[in-house]
Amino acid sequence: MADEAKAKGNAAFSSGDFNAAIKHFTDAINLSPTNHVLYSNRSAAYASLHQYEAALSDAKRTVELKPDWSKGYSRLGAAHLGLHQYQDAVSAYKKGLEIDPNNEALKSGMADAQSAATASASRSRAAPPPNPFGDAFQGPEMWAKLTADPTTRVFLQQPDFVKAMQEIQRNPSKLNEYLQDQRVMQALGVLLNVKFKAHGGGDDMEIPEADSPPAPSPSRPAKEEVKKPEPEPEPEPMEITEEEKEKKEKKEKALKEKEAGNAAYKKKDFETAIKHYTTAMELDDGDISYITNRAAVYLEMGKVWLFLSIYLEVGNFTSFNVAIVTILI
Repeated sequence: MADEAKAKGNAAFSSGDFNAAIKHFTDAINLSPTNHVLYSNRSAAYASLHQYEAALSDAKRTVELKPDWSKGYSRLGAAHLGLHQYQDAVSAYKKGLEIDPNNEALKSGMADAQSAATASASRSRAAPPPNPFGDAFQGPEMWAKLTADPTTRVFLQQPDFVKAMQEIQRNPSKLNEYLQDQRVMQALGVLLNVKFKAHGGGDDMEIPEADSPPAPSPSRPAKEEVKKPEPEPEPEPMEITEEEKEKKEKKEKALKEKEAGNAAYKKKDFETAIKHYTTAMELDDGDISYITNRAAVYLEMGKVWLFLSIYLEVGNFTSFNVAIVTILI
């Protein structure tokens, strides 16, 4: 019975149906719980689905049941490699090669694990990248800019503002502590050349608080006769290509995602808002409003460095400057 289930598992694995293979190997294990080959095969099926934790568990059971079987260590190494546990993977492959020095699968796995371990160690030793925003707060240039701008010059007479800017100058990550201080954010705008607007002061805001009522039309004298415009002929419907049709449909879907993101933002469900804006960006990467909306959410969440990194990536686009900063103050 166990052999029959194993054969079905092998067939499913060969056809690429790894979920079915796991089911059949599990049935076989229930019938023969000490058969190391069954755990090995199921480990391979789990690894093929990138379920490396489960693959590791079965691989460990394999070498427990049959510690002198080299293939078990190949499964163990592959699972560790999938989990980015590179040194453990190297150790597993090394043990397998001690049993079977000429095993090509173990040699190949060992090379992959060593290469990944070396790359990982190099990344760990590398110096962290410089803070891309630190330059904005450097030395006398910062104070010169704040003094030259009429909107921030007055703040320099306020000791608490000066103290805050000195702290940020020493450690730019301190900026996160002053997000609610409109003076600091105004200063940031000056240093980064971002044009600030008061909250609700711009029509470009992409996450509106509420729809603005239409402006009343100017009143006309009572006796003045208003001529009705001549009706224009309706244009002939234009044929569009399949590519244009698909692009239009994507834009419409992107707008719906944006609306869903706006609704989630108003409910303070920021994670959902980010998800919707990201989907909108994937559907229509030509509309900067999806990027600015997502950046605004990061800022609202206090993730100032994500916000600023998006700012640097996008550049000094007017719509970015207005949309992002309007939400701040």
